[in-house]
Amino acid sequence: MKTYATFREIQHDLQRGAITSIELVRHHLDNIRKKAHLNAFLSVYEEEALLQAAAVDKKIKEGNAGKLAGLVVGLKDVLAYKDHPLQGASRVLDGFISQFNGTAVQRLLDEDAIIIGRQNCDEFAMGSSNENSAFGPVLNDADNTRVPGGSSGGSAVAVQADMCQVSIGSDTGGSVRQPAAFCGLVGLKPTYSRISRYGLAAYASSFDCIGIFGKSVEDVALVLEVIAGADDVDSTVSQLPVPSYSAELTASNGKPYKVAYVREIDGGEGLQPEIRDAIVAKLDQLRAAGHSVEVIDFPLQEYVLPTYYILATAEASSNLSRYDGVRYGYRSAGATDLSSLYKKSRSEGFGKEVQRRILLGTFVLSASYYDAYYTKAQKVRRIIREKTKELLRQYDFIVMPITPTTAFKLGEHTDNPLEMYLADLFSVQANVAGVPAIAVPCGNDNQGLPMGLQVIADDFEESKLLHFSNALLKMN
Repeated sequence: MKTYATFREIQHDLQRGAITSIELVRHHLDNIRKKAHLNAFLSVYEEEALLQAAAVDKKIKEGNAGKLAGLVVGLKDVLAYKDHPLQGASRVLDGFISQFNGTAVQRLLDEDAIIIGRQNCDEFAMGSSNENSAFGPVLNDADNTRVPGGSSGGSAVAVQADMCQVSIGSDTGGSVRQPAAFCGLVGLKPTYSRISRYGLAAYASSFDCIGIFGKSVEDVALVLEVIAGADDVDSTVSQLPVPSYSAELTASNGKPYKVAYVREIDGGEGLQPEIRDAIVAKLDQLRAAGHSVEVIDFPLQEYVLPTYYILATAEASSNLSRYDGVRYGYRSAGATDLSSLYKKSRSEGFGKEVQRRILLGTFVLSASYYDAYYTKAQKVRRIIREKTKELLRQYDFIVMPITPTTAFKLGEHTDNPLEMYLADLFSVQANVAGVPAIAVPCGNDNQGLPMGLQVIADDFEESKLLHFSNALLKMN
């Protein structure tokens, strides 16, 4: 079977009877089996997906199929799918079965998407390389000696290797955009609160966003249109109406855009030359197309990463306190009393990176350091958001790299967590500010590894962001 570039092509062939949903599912299942060494999936719902496909084919024939009929989707192992495992790629949730569907998952099912399996990730979405999973690392399909990025590495590789058409991941500090860049995909982090977080295992609640991986902006726009919007269970989700993102994708706004790019692209240290050259080439194309392109300085750049890690680890310390070995998940067999049950279950159940972030978060929340670190970081976060919003009132978009380099070697940074954290240098600003951002493929480096660029827009301007990104991809 051919590989489809967009879901619209799939829909066309389904409607005219050239293929069936069952054939599509079998095609993806074959790829999952052939590329099992990539370790992208933790569970594959083979029989269930085939049954779903048969039901979808029946609906297509009857003319009452949903918007996503025939779309094969994978779920990162942090999303609740009723009666299926949910582990956050951690031993601490061994044996846990979700009791309900998250809002995003339910909306996919309501529109006849076919869920093919549960995807590997960094434990509790903490990592930039997908090497922190309790189930082993995920390998990049472009080069099996390289990482796919994290934390949603399994979700990215599944789309990259044609194991599914679209994946649903989560983005706390770049965990959709960075793997999208490393794997040559489109990866969207929407505005904070655009998609309900109900059913998303919490890492850092004020940063976490459900995001989307696709082979095209078109696919991402359609899925966002389905899963975005308010529900009755998430108090933080936006009540704003959801636009028809897919319909607005090709609409002309009738005027050129004002585009800003960060000065680091012109000559910042640590940015791989091929990434710089690729982004500069895209900026030149934008100028040639009549758009205004200007360089900007973001004076708070050096504070973005430390602010993120102080606040995210503090929230992680609080959120992960619920995993105690008492109510569900892993329970240490060596416990002798309640205190040892807590200590042993958590120290044996959590991996090193999760333990490190819990410790950091507990430290900054402690009585002696709360004001010096946590309170101050909250104030700096507000200033970063204000400065970012100020720039986005002057410009339609901000263009910047997603990562300083292309995909690095497996094991290259595992002994130095600070080096690993620096991989998030450009991706965390959108999360700290809460604004939408997208990763767009931008060619390959001289080793054939995918590169990406990042576009940031103002709150709830996903329509404009997707339209611009689609146009950017079509520039030669």
